[in-house]
Amino acid sequence: MKKSAAQYAPRPVRGPALCAVVMLGIAGVAWALRAVWQVRLAVAGVPASGLPDQGEGRHRPLTALENSYHVVSAVGDVATLFCAAFFIMWLWQVRDNARTLSGHPPRYLGIWVYAGWIVPIVNLWFPRGIVADAFRGSAPDRPLPRSVNVWWALWLIGMLTDLGLNYSGSTDAMIARAYSNVSTLLVADLAVVGAAIAAIVMVRTLTALQLERFATDLRTPSGDPLKESVGAFDQD
Repeated sequence: MKKSAAQYAPRPVRGPALCAVVMLGIAGVAWALRAVWQVRLAVAGVPASGLPDQGEGRHRPLTALENSYHVVSAVGDVATLFCAAFFIMWLWQVRDNARTLSGHPPRYLGIWVYAGWIVPIVNLWFPRGIVADAFRGSAPDRPLPRSVNVWWALWLIGMLTDLGLNYSGSTDAMIARAYSNVSTLLVADLAVVGAAIAAIVMVRTLTALQLERFATDLRTPSGDPLKESVGAFDQD
């Protein structure tokens, strides 16, 4: 028999929130370092031997600075993947908890917690909608925090630029762009860093809100991880 919304057990959110915050911070630092290396490349200028990709399948050996940029870029890519995984894990938990607190089913089907980020067109608003729906389900009497809109606006800037999160070219092509027009790279990098910072505030705010609601409304029994973690983020 299908459960009603009120019959769903609260999902612990402290652990997923901490993981998401840590990974958002790491990803933000990684993208900030990428920006620093791009500025270093721009200041150094194109070597006398020309660009790394010299056309017709020919590539010259990388300089020490170019090689270190490859490492920084790869670390940033890995950090972004882990950040996405932990953020989605947290988002799934708060979505389920909002259903428990409100007594109403979520506005978006569960598949969109994952697919909403990658399906064209809908990825322009579905992820924000899922977060906003979780806020409203958790505290319908409170206004949506500004961090949600700031996070999503900066995310879109970083995603829509052809040099940001959706960039699919080679690292050598990125190096060439840093030599010729670093300002466009920095716009994308700073947007991603800003989105990570805003997301940290957003995660902490929604997590603290749900922990508070479960402690006061549902009166979780002693020893429940939700009750024990109340106050972990209550300074936001």
